[in-house]
Amino acid sequence: MVAVHELDRHLALSPTGAGRHRLELTRDWWVGGGVNGGFLMAAMGRALGLELPKHPHPLAFSAHFVSAATEGDATLTVTPARVGGSTAAAAVTLSQGDETRVVGVATCGDLARLPEDVRTTAVPPVLPPPEECIPTSSSPAEVRRLAPLIDRYDLRMAPESAGWAVGAPSGRGELQAWVRMADDRPPDALSLLAIADVLPPVSYDLGEPGWAPTMQLAAHLRALPAPGWLQVTQSTRNVAGGMFEQDCEVWDSAGRLVVQARQLARMPRPAVPSGESR
Repeated sequence: MVAVHELDRHLALSPTGAGRHRLELTRDWWVGGGVNGGFLMAAMGRALGLELPKHPHPLAFSAHFVSAATEGDATLTVTPARVGGSTAAAAVTLSQGDETRVVGVATCGDLARLPEDVRTTAVPPVLPPPEECIPTSSSPAEVRRLAPLIDRYDLRMAPESAGWAVGAPSGRGELQAWVRMADDRPPDALSLLAIADVLPPVSYDLGEPGWAPTMQLAAHLRALPAPGWLQVTQSTRNVAGGMFEQDCEVWDSAGRLVVQARQLARMPRPAVPSGESR
C-alpha cells in the first residue's frame, strides 16, 4: 500500500459541483488564532488545479484573509475568468457556512512547461547545516499547544534567527531556516504555498512575539522545487500603523529561487488555543 503523506491527506477535496469543493479543516494546521494561511492557500491551489487541469500551478496568487478559518467543514469555490493556451485566470474563495474566510485571485499555468533560463541578482541565504540549527520540535509544550502546525514540519531555525526564543531578538527583523515536511513528503507547488507562510512572523525578531494575523499574502511560484531541504528567509523593512510587511524567499536544494512571497500582517495580538473563542 502506498503511504499518503499528511499534507495530501489534509488537502483531500470532495467536488460538490459548479466549481465547488468540500474540505475538512482540522486543528493540525492551527497557529495563533486560526488555521494557517499558507495551508489555506495550498488548499485553494489544489482546488484551482482540479478546475484548471491544463494549468495546474498558481504562478501568481494573491489571497485576502477576511476572517480566521476554524476547524470544521469549508467550501472552496473556483470561478474561472479566462482560460488561455499557456495561462488561465480565476477567482477562488474559501468559506465556512455564511462566513467568507479567504478571497483569492490567481494566474495559473504549468511550471513544468516554463523555459529553464534564470537571470537573477538574488542571493540565497548562507545557513549552517540543518544539524547545527535549532529545531522548532524542541519548542515548549505550551507553544505546541497554541501552534500544532509546528508538528507538521521539520523546521530548523538558524541560530542567529532564534534569539527571540530566549528573550534576545536581534532586532533586524529577519528570520532564516531550513524546512521540509515532517513526514519527508517531497516538495511541490502546493507545499511551496504552505511553506511561504510557515516561519514565525518576523515581528518575533523585533521583540514582539504573538499571533500576527495575515491580511493579504501574495506568492509567485517560479519553478518546481528539487527534492530535499528548502531554505527560507523572510524579513521586514517597515512597521507602520500597527502593521508590517513580510518578504519571503524559498530556495530549493538546487540553489534556485522557487517562491517569492509578500504579506501584510497586523502586529501581534494574544494567541488563542484551537477550539477556544477569539
